[in-house]
Amino acid sequence: MAAAGHDVQLPHVAIFPFMARGHTVPMTHLACLLRRRGLATVTFFSTPGNAPFVRGQLDDDVAVVELPFPDHVVARGAAECVEALDSLFPLPAFVEAVSALRPGLEVSLAAARPRVGLLVADAFLHWAHASAAALGVPTVAFLGGNMFATIMRDVILRDNPAAALLSGGGGAEAATFAVPEFPHVHLTLADIPVPFNRPSPEGPIMELNAKLWKAIAGSNGLIVNTFDAMEGRYVEHWNRDHRAGPRAWPIGPLCLAHGGTGTGTGAVEPSWMKWLDEKAAAGRAVLYVALGTAMAIPDAQLREVAGGLEAAAAAGVDFLWAVRPSDADLGAGFEERVEGRGMVVREWVDQWRILQHGCVRGFLSHCGWNSAVEGVAAGVPLAAWPMGAEQPLNAMLVVDELRVGVRVPVPTAMATGGHGVVGSEVIARVARELMMMAGEGKGGGGGEAARNVASLASKAREAVAEGGSSWKALEEMVATLCRPVEGDTPKPTK
Repeated sequence: MAAAGHDVQLPHVAIFPFMARGHTVPMTHLACLLRRRGLATVTFFSTPGNAPFVRGQLDDDVAVVELPFPDHVVARGAAECVEALDSLFPLPAFVEAVSALRPGLEVSLAAARPRVGLLVADAFLHWAHASAAALGVPTVAFLGGNMFATIMRDVILRDNPAAALLSGGGGAEAATFAVPEFPHVHLTLADIPVPFNRPSPEGPIMELNAKLWKAIAGSNGLIVNTFDAMEGRYVEHWNRDHRAGPRAWPIGPLCLAHGGTGTGTGAVEPSWMKWLDEKAAAGRAVLYVALGTAMAIPDAQLREVAGGLEAAAAAGVDFLWAVRPSDADLGAGFEERVEGRGMVVREWVDQWRILQHGCVRGFLSHCGWNSAVEGVAAGVPLAAWPMGAEQPLNAMLVVDELRVGVRVPVPTAMATGGHGVVGSEVIARVARELMMMAGEGKGGGGGEAARNVASLASKAREAVAEGGSSWKALEEMVATLCRPVEGDTPKPTK
């Protein structure tokens, strides 16, 4: 973990992501940004199984330190990333298993030369914050979400709107709860993430949630992948009125700071990029479809998506669909029938490169925050279809507040955590409407969402440009939180 000689005067920032690509990718963007701007020497922690992917995302001057799992954990067949888990494997159990990396992290932090002046650790790695603090290393938490959902989470825990909504009886689905601090925000039962949509939530998810937020509250700051023009009112509220948490630093969109114009590895251009280039040459607009990598979607629902996209293709909509897992059943003959109009990719794709492509004019998304902020930064309107976690709140921000997307209508039972499927006819209709709304070019359509997202994309570029709000926030964060290089030995805190 030694820094290059010419970087000795720079502070040393270590970055430790949670083992999920949706959490890792923006943190690789942050690492590259710190180096390219000359703000810090950077060390990136990973595991052996994730290190090849990580190195492919990072610039060469970012050091990668591998933290292997202990032999007894490996012997139990532990997965190294969320994407490798069986769909039934509970997230809290995986988070707990990852804590086996704690001794290795502590040894690496203590041995680092020059000493680490700041650890950026994912909030899911809640124990990492305590480890760093014991060595006198300040930490900043990376949550991977937005400020709106973060504040709404606190409101939900404080006011328990689910109990109030359900107390009304059979009409609970249509009832709304006005957020006291932001009366324009009205939560429905469908907007409240599981398990918070129950009057008395309990279980492993709640226990994990408490650990996460204890780590955030005890850290020195909270990194938010957002920018002032998009969420300024919520960042200001948190930093001015929210006494229970550390200062929030809006430094995004990190995808814009990264760039994403190359292949990342110097390898042959992927097939999906060649396909997009061909569509652009033919003057065709493309709908990009990606419903997340961390949550498995039942085969029955995937087949409905396939049917909807096939119908949309027959009506003139070309699509690129990134599917997880690789063996997902999309129905017999589907890919052959849509050949030429649709492409299915069963591998990890560089989503930011796809969204930046000139022919991509719409994004059917699960509304994970990475996807939402990348769609905004690329100027692509979204069709929001939340699948779980905080995604219903993300959809509220995208559709109701920012007005850069539309919703995929879902049955009430599904929206509140129950069973059901969204039919192919609904998916086909949303796909056609979204692409019609996008108009003849990015930012040139007649739809409100297309106009709004084009305007917001311009403001996103201004935020990360020199002198912009996110540019300044990152510089101030490092100067405020990162310990200078003087001395080599971290001193334990009392």
